[in-house]
Amino acid sequence: MRAGLFVAIAAVAAAVLAGWPRPAEAQTPPAAEPDRQAVVDDIATGSRILADLGVLDGFGHLSARSPANPNRFLMSRSLAPALVTPNDVMEFDLDGNAVDPKGRAVFLERFIHAQIYRARPDVMSVVHTHSANVIPFSVTKTKLVAMYHNAAFLAGGVPVFEIRDAAGDTDMLIRDNALGAALAKALGEKPVALMRGHGDVVVAPSVTTAVFRAYYTDVSARLQILAASLGGEINALTPAEGQKADLVNLQIQGRAWDLWKRKVSGQ
Repeated sequence: MRAGLFVAIAAVAAAVLAGWPRPAEAQTPPAAEPDRQAVVDDIATGSRILADLGVLDGFGHLSARSPANPNRFLMSRSLAPALVTPNDVMEFDLDGNAVDPKGRAVFLERFIHAQIYRARPDVMSVVHTHSANVIPFSVTKTKLVAMYHNAAFLAGGVPVFEIRDAAGDTDMLIRDNALGAALAKALGEKPVALMRGHGDVVVAPSVTTAVFRAYYTDVSARLQILAASLGGEINALTPAEGQKADLVNLQIQGRAWDLWKRKVSGQ
């Protein structure tokens, strides 16, 4: 009888213990909520960095997908990039509608961002520039290539969006969702697409990577123009070289971000 009692007590104890978290589970902190403010701060900082680097001037813009809602994105009100602060960042839906406009002016070409986020779930940040160095490659038959390891992401090819194919003669601006969708289709799965007679669009898995890619797209274009002036064939990175080099760049790009951030922050 006593043995039976011990068995019963042991069974109850085992049942209770089975419901307890294991030590490892008990010590694992809950998953951190996405930090919206950190993303907003990066948009403001990244906008000022690209202006400081000469990739953006009074025009162009940087955005990020909302960390709280994948069907929303964050972007500054219509403002020169060098002047963007966190307070200027607004939220938009994937049709380009401001969620809470409060009378603030918005970028006409916000549809670039809206439709790329709609088409590319992997994209977390978008940059649109009017980089002078990429324009020649958008209006000629010369392909933009990856000139060196920092521009490795270009090695897989850079498509050119021809707006005439989508809408005939226009003012060259992506001013509605139809044109935004056409641009997103031309971009495909690539990280960069040129826009004929306009500029480029750069996408990435983070704001810091988008800024890195936007800058080195501009640098690589400038280097390609210089190399072409020397004559002869350009020995650019192959797709395989680009893939390997880009993996390294993704690991070390923070060094550049930290430097650029200090410069625009006056540190």
